[in-house]
Amino acid sequence: MPRFAANLSLLFTEHPLLQRVQVAVRAGFAAVEVQFPYEHEPDAWRAALDEAGVPLVLHNLPAGEWAAGERGIACHPDRIDEFRAGVQHALRWAVPLRVPRLNVIAGVAPAHVPQVEARQVLIDNLRYAARQLQPHGIQLLLEPINTFDIPGFFVHRTAQALDILDDVGEPNVALQYDLYHAQRMEGELIGTLRRHLPRIGHVQLADNPGRHEPGSGEIHWDAVLDELDRLGYTGWVGCEYRPAAGTEVGLGWMQRWR
Repeated sequence: MPRFAANLSLLFTEHPLLQRVQVAVRAGFAAVEVQFPYEHEPDAWRAALDEAGVPLVLHNLPAGEWAAGERGIACHPDRIDEFRAGVQHALRWAVPLRVPRLNVIAGVAPAHVPQVEARQVLIDNLRYAARQLQPHGIQLLLEPINTFDIPGFFVHRTAQALDILDDVGEPNVALQYDLYHAQRMEGELIGTLRRHLPRIGHVQLADNPGRHEPGSGEIHWDAVLDELDRLGYTGWVGCEYRPAAGTEVGLGWMQRWR
């Protein structure tokens, strides 16, 4: 049976961030993830997680000026020091909160930077991050993101991400496979799971079009989630979608797997 983690950045947004942990538990989730935990100190997160009795299973490394529209800096040659400082910053949360996986948002390469240079910068940054995380037992993830939502996003297909991870060459790197982004860019969700499941460290879901809850779009969720079970996936499935009409109203899709 899939294990679902509520993404607190997109779900239950009518509540303050830390209160969403308890709300998610009441709604039936056994874990939570968040895009960026940094607005609250680790001690505040620890208190909220302990009170609710659930783990925080994923968050992202810092990704530039998110509120200003930046979507990652890991492929930017002129921001290597900032990226690497962000790795250390993320560990201030991940280590005391025992977060098992951190995700890298590669970003959009600057227009003046050749693709080959941006790729090498990304590989070097990923290798640095993986080596910093490894002593803490933390896995580093790389997530392809579709270029319809973020035009020009550097890592946007599964094969491309896996090639980059091959070149990183560290044992604690894996793919973050977001079914929504994959559906938009390439489809073939079940085939990709069958071919690459051993290299997938975390799965996320949202339906397409709209990035709403499962059942709102074209993806055959019974088939996809049943296949995850059949393949023996034991990780978390992060629910990173935008509820169409309120989070709790839209949770009927989970009933089959409760």
